[in-house]
Amino acid sequence: MNVFKERVYISGEFVVGVIKMSFGDPNPNKSFEVTHPPTDSVSSLCFSPKGNFLVATSWDNQVRCWEVMKSGNNLGTVGKAQMSHEQPALCSTWKDDGTTVFTGGCDKHVKMWQLSSGGQPVTVGMHDAAVKDLAWIPEINLLATGSWDKTLRYWDLRQPNPAHVQTLPERCYALTVRHPLMVVATADRNLIVYNLQNPQTEFKRISSPLKYQTRCVAAFPDQQGFLVGSIEGRVGVHHLDESQQTKNFTFKCHREGNDVYSVNALNFHPVHHTFATAGSDGTFNFWDKDSKQRLKAMSKCSNPIPCSTFNNDGSIYAYAVCYDWSKGAENHNPSTAKTCIYLHTTQESEVKAKPRVTTGGRR
Repeated sequence: MNVFKERVYISGEFVVGVIKMSFGDPNPNKSFEVTHPPTDSVSSLCFSPKGNFLVATSWDNQVRCWEVMKSGNNLGTVGKAQMSHEQPALCSTWKDDGTTVFTGGCDKHVKMWQLSSGGQPVTVGMHDAAVKDLAWIPEINLLATGSWDKTLRYWDLRQPNPAHVQTLPERCYALTVRHPLMVVATADRNLIVYNLQNPQTEFKRISSPLKYQTRCVAAFPDQQGFLVGSIEGRVGVHHLDESQQTKNFTFKCHREGNDVYSVNALNFHPVHHTFATAGSDGTFNFWDKDSKQRLKAMSKCSNPIPCSTFNNDGSIYAYAVCYDWSKGAENHNPSTAKTCIYLHTTQESEVKAKPRVTTGGRR
């Protein structure tokens, strides 16, 4: 066990703390393990907005659902259902009813899975290349899907054809929605902002404040801006209002010495509106963008964390630990490449914003 002081540099100042790091342990944070995990790497995780049902998509083509049950301070999981795509499944989201799941994958299909009825999944949309991300927008009753075919498509579930097809400048890598705000991240560091009150028109196109490829985006809960994470261990905090541009900043994270890792996931806490980052270094951290400080640094897992999500009340943070293929097939070791999904019970001290503690010097 290594104990050392870590300095986190955010917008011109250092926040100093002591963290403990252990190496080689897939579960150093003593999180609860989900039973019967996927047999290949996890590509997305999402909780039902109405209860503790967790869905995971994975590179073994499968979509799985578990019920998470609390018993005192413990969490348990029971597999509830499973369905498949013909090729790797890449993304998932729930409908606001809490009983319907949408998924997309490399087979170019967008599927709807009504868990409450126990029915078979049905294809509700198609792209010309892999479907990379998607979001249900209850305010306008449309499903938005982004693809490597360089289009964003809106689907009215009552119709077989898309309600609208929006051409993107490049392949879609990620998208995020907090109505009326939607942000779509594409290759070549494009960030396209939409006002969903007029979804057929771009509201603004921004070049990412980060110099390297975008991996993830997350809209602010107040819809006034968004976070963007890149493969270069860095996060950008961006406000949309021109009068708020002085509040924009970037910060480094998911780095270890000279090694730089991708930021794979950004999730806002649904109650406190702080956020979590997860990265290919195998760590996840909780942050407060307003006070510009890290609230909690968690111990390093033995494999990357490719995706994560909070449940609807923020009491559970789910994260996958598995090989992310960033170092290619030649570095894939089947004996150590076990795929795990863990559930971390969040403590208020980890996720609730708190005043910045200063120790003299510049304020």
